[in-house]
Amino acid sequence: MAGIISPSPTALYFTSNVGTRRLKSVSWAGKSISGNGIRRRNLRIAAEVRFVNAEEAKQLVAMEGYSVVDVRDKTQFERAHIKSCHHIPLFIFNEDNDLGTIIKRTVHNNFSGLFFGLPFTKMNPEFLGSVRNEFSPDSKLLIVCQEGLRSAAAASRLEEAGFENIACVTSGLQSVKPGTFESVGSTELQNAGKAGLITVQGKISAVLGTVLVCALLFITFFPDQAEKLLPPS
Repeated sequence: MAGIISPSPTALYFTSNVGTRRLKSVSWAGKSISGNGIRRRNLRIAAEVRFVNAEEAKQLVAMEGYSVVDVRDKTQFERAHIKSCHHIPLFIFNEDNDLGTIIKRTVHNNFSGLFFGLPFTKMNPEFLGSVRNEFSPDSKLLIVCQEGLRSAAAASRLEEAGFENIACVTSGLQSVKPGTFESVGSTELQNAGKAGLITVQGKISAVLGTVLVCALLFITFFPDQAEKLLPPS
């Protein structure tokens, strides 16, 4: 009896010297021909993203010739980035001026922007096109961001677009120890995501703590002078 055979995807795994690579094998079966049982099958194997730690990433660049693609926004990139990397941001500054965007940007800048120094961004519509302009689908690309989330999203998009050799650092540049990569910028790679009031919170707390301790010591050892300066209400 003739019929349609449903797809039956399978997965293959192998371990290399650097990280773990998973191969996704997806097959489609064509119509079986009544009487002789012949089935035509097409097989496609796609390499999935390789997730590595900082030391493994260093080996990919040094030993296997991977090119580093930094997908962070401009502010984090300028604070610190891997020397000779390619900067192709997944998100760009959102400077749209429609009413909804203006309200969202104002709220963002007064909270996340103020305390954490995070810019108000939107998806970069030219991300894939920019990568294609610089690299061929068989290029070896190490995708990096600060925490590992944007790089994973970017790697997934590149894989879907046909790029075959994609890797990214699991926890981002925040997990890279000083000296792992040669870097450029005003701070270490692991600190490039720190900005806003949160960066001075510790210093403010230390100053206030020092003032309170000094006040307590003054009151304890010089009660008469303290009473004159701070008369009871």
